[in-house]
Amino acid sequence: MSVGFTVTHRKYVPYSHAHYAGNLVDGAYALAAFGDVATEVCIQLDGDEGLFASYSDVQFKAPMRAGDVLEIVATVARMGNRSRTIDFEARVVCRGRPDRSESAAEVLDPPVTAVTATGTVVVPAK
Repeated sequence: MSVGFTVTHRKYVPYSHAHYAGNLVDGAYALAAFGDVATEVCIQLDGDEGLFASYSDVQFKAPMRAGDVLEIVATVARMGNRSRTIDFEARVVCRGRPDRSESAAEVLDPPVTAVTATGTVVVPAK
């Protein structure tokens, strides 16, 4: 397991996380999810939770809203001795439809890419 290794999480965005009009969620929500999936990458590859060191690129491409289901994907792009460069993508795969009814929702086909990023994690020396 190394370059190309991928971990995927899915996460429902609760209405308690809406910060803006239209039930918009701030971009930090995706960054927190990237941290969670990066932790699993480190555990799977190195047997350690690792430490998130930096982002070299973050792109906010589409809104995330309360009621969305996000698919968070982390793919290892580079393996160093102690560092791993990871490409991240947060996609909206389902979206609440409060315009239809309080509990209405739909599957988005294709999913909408909301946030992409590249980050670096570090793990202890072996």
